[in-house]
Amino acid sequence: MIIETEHGVYSLIKNYRECFDLTLFNETYVDVAFDRYHYLVGDLSSGILRIKGFNSDAKSPRGFKAIPDYLNESCNPNAPFFILKRVVEKEE
Repeated sequence: MIIETEHGVYSLIKNYRECFDLTLFNETYVDVAFDRYHYLVGDLSSGILRIKGFNSDAKSPRGFKAIPDYLNESCNPNAPFFILKRVVEKEE
C-alpha cells in the first residue's frame, strides 16, 4: 500500500494492529532526523508514537535487517507498530 505524507511517499510494509495514523505520523516526523533513512518503524506505547529510522545497507548496525531485533528488544510486547519503506521516485 502506497502512503503519501507531508514528508514523502512510502510503501506500508507492515501495519500491525492498525498502528499507522497519517496525522500522528506527520506530527511526529522530524525532517532532520528521518530524511536520511529508507525504512521507518513506528510503534505506539501509552498513546505516544515513537519513530526509528533504518538504512538500506543490510550489513549496517542501523540497516533494515536490524528491524526485527529492534521490535523485539526496544518495543513493548504485542505493541502496535508499522514499517514504512521510502519510495524513491525516478528522475526523468
